[in-house]
Amino acid sequence: MVKEILLAFVPIFVAVDAIGVLPIFLGVTGNLDSKQRVTVIQQSIVTALTLAISFIFLGKSLFHLLGITVADFMIAGGAILFCIALSDIFQTEKKRNIPAEEIGAVPIGTPLIVGPAVLTTCLICIGQYGIVPTLIAVTINVLIAGIIFACADVLIRVVGRSGAAALSKIMALLLGAIAVMMIRKGVFVFIHPV
Repeated sequence: MVKEILLAFVPIFVAVDAIGVLPIFLGVTGNLDSKQRVTVIQQSIVTALTLAISFIFLGKSLFHLLGITVADFMIAGGAILFCIALSDIFQTEKKRNIPAEEIGAVPIGTPLIVGPAVLTTCLICIGQYGIVPTLIAVTINVLIAGIIFACADVLIRVVGRSGAAALSKIMALLLGAIAVMMIRKGVFVFIHPV
């Protein structure tokens, strides 16, 4: 079980990319005091966990309802993750319009912490490692994102804004590699079903 949790943890960690979205978090919460920032982080964690867990359970049911196999989803999900990775690599700046009263839920909870890449990765991890390891891995990753956001000022001072941007590009490259691996495994499962 520990091995499966670790195997699910890594791609979800890469997809969450909490370090990469740190400058955006600071940008949208820059005018808030520390108490308001804590409230926003708590709201974002609740939103992200609710969305991820709901999608994990609904996504699996949707597989059965539509007759989608794990191989189908691995290929499609890998292709989507690859496109997201390319977008993140070539995008110079991540900008979003942010209503002040919704900062915790949108954009921090979703799509910054749990967005399309995380949801796709979670569903693929369920097929590979099981639902319990995936739930544990996504929960740990969301909590890590919350801790990183709580320590945002310190982390940005250590790595700098350009360092955070560089880490984001590295995470996007790793996400691209994971996407290629998922497509490769999906094609293999499709050609040689178990």
